[in-house]
Amino acid sequence: MDTDTNTADAAASGAATAEQKQPRIVTSRGLREFLEQQRLSIAFTSYQSGQFYMLGALPNGKLSIVHRTFPRAMGMYAASNRIFLGTHYQIWRFENVLEAGELANKVHDRAFVPRVAFNTGDVDIHEITVETGGRLVFVNTKYSCLATPSTSKAFTAIWKPDFISRIAPEDRCHLNGLAARDGKVRYVTATSRSDTISGWRNRKHEGGILIDINDGRIITEKLSMPHSPRYHDGKLYILNSGEGNICRVDEKSGAIEPLAFCPGFLRGMSIHKNYAVVGVSLPRDNTFSGLKLDDELKKRDSDPWCGVLVVDLAKGDIKHWLRFDDVIRELFDVAVIPGVKCPMVVSNRSSEIDKLMTWDEKFN
Repeated sequence: MDTDTNTADAAASGAATAEQKQPRIVTSRGLREFLEQQRLSIAFTSYQSGQFYMLGALPNGKLSIVHRTFPRAMGMYAASNRIFLGTHYQIWRFENVLEAGELANKVHDRAFVPRVAFNTGDVDIHEITVETGGRLVFVNTKYSCLATPSTSKAFTAIWKPDFISRIAPEDRCHLNGLAARDGKVRYVTATSRSDTISGWRNRKHEGGILIDINDGRIITEKLSMPHSPRYHDGKLYILNSGEGNICRVDEKSGAIEPLAFCPGFLRGMSIHKNYAVVGVSLPRDNTFSGLKLDDELKKRDSDPWCGVLVVDLAKGDIKHWLRFDDVIRELFDVAVIPGVKCPMVVSNRSSEIDKLMTWDEKFN
């Protein structure tokens, strides 16, 4: 791990507003150069603070960190020109309003503006993806199912685990993560096989499952609070959050191979080439406490972090990092945005939304 640090410069992004009282953020010295060399940026969310962050490389040699308020900002899907974000009771669709080669505030090559909201109600939206063909799929944790937005209902349930007897607002198994393969949702994670209200809360230490939804097969049930399955380059990865490990899973045998230990509760992962970009959070009383992660941190004489880590999957090394040193204690999801150097996002609650005007002209 690179121990030389920089304090990130958010004001230099030209996006500071009254809602953006900047938390204290420290980063590894090589993080900006990594983003620039890989030509990518990183988006991440914190539902505890209700913040949606975008991290990029400024041309003046500093990091850009833009954050906006979206209550209970949770799972997201990010592409070069479109982002979906799950919040307290909505899924927002953001569109990039800049033309190719155009910059906002002279530095941002993407300006994501909220254009459409699906009102789902409070269903505890976790991870989100977009399948080939454009279908938006999200993990409806409160109702223990996968769902899509509906034009007339709160949501349309499209799949549930075989062990869930009915759709009910009871968060029975804590279904929380999904992964696409060949353009369609294929894998999901849950904390347990419970079929009673909040039954998963007594199953945090073991019994976490990874399911192949094509046939309902449970690939493994030897995980602890698993999150964020990802299928990348022919391999299946997962966060074994209760033990603090990024793992690779053999989908035939269910064998679990730990690849890297991270100092915090893992949640949210995006894989770029051979790097996993993951979020870590501080333990939360009751929900995150008493896990093997605690014992592992004691054994390593370490304290947990809240931040974003860039991990070399081949070596298990943490190459770059961003750490919150004050009020931000938990992150939820992380997404890499390839081909984007320095993005910004506009809030629907600030004065930006009525001043950033773009339009098309299509006269008859």
